[in-house]
Parts: sequence; structure tokens; C-alpha cells
Amino acid sequence: QLQLVESGGGLVQAGGSLRLSCTASGMIYSICSMGWYRQAPGEERVRVALITSAGFTTNGDSVKGRFPISRENASTLFLQMNALKAEDTAVYFCYAEARYIAYWGRGTQVTVSS
Repeated sequence: QLQLVESGGGLVQAGGSLRLSCTASGMIYSICSMGWYRQAPGEERVRVALITSAGFTTNGDSVKGRFPISRENASTLFLQMNALKAEDTAVYFCYAEARYIAYWGRGTQVTVSS
């Protein structure tokens, strides 16, 4: 089993920055990839950024160049959110894939005021 806990969300003005953290516990050495998804009210959950165990990263088109993803160690994942826009407002979820099973955190709210 794998547990994921997000932190770092909050209220920020447009143009500002936030850093989200995700701490994993359990079978952390079985993690193949980790990432961040977000879900705005009334919309589907979409991928924001992903990092593989080899360190390759991808970003969604809407955040490319603004939201770098990084992994500090086997259990800690970050999302640095820069130049935030009102449309970035959403609940952000940490994701991990281990042994072909997807795991999710409970999410952290990010609200960007314009």
C-alpha cells in the first residue's frame, strides 16, 4: 500500500507563486512515476505534471514553463507553481503509480484571485 499526503495549497493573488508538496509513505520504493493532477469545479480531473523514476518530466500544455515538477527523494514530490492565473484555481491531487496501481492523495485547494 501507498499513502500520499499533499500540503502547500492556499489563496494567492494572480501572478504569485505557491509550492505544493506531497509526502508518500508505505511501499515508496515500488513507485514508478509520480505526478500532480487538478480538478476545477464541474470539470474533469486533468494531469498537470508527471515525473518518472528515471527523472523524465512532462507538463500539461496549460502550465508548461510555469509549473516545474521535482522529486527530492523516494518519498517527497514538489510542484512549484509560478505566474499563477485565476484559471489555475482547482483542487490539486498527488498521484503515484506503483506495481501497476494508481494511488491518490486527498487533494489540496489552490485558489488564485484575480
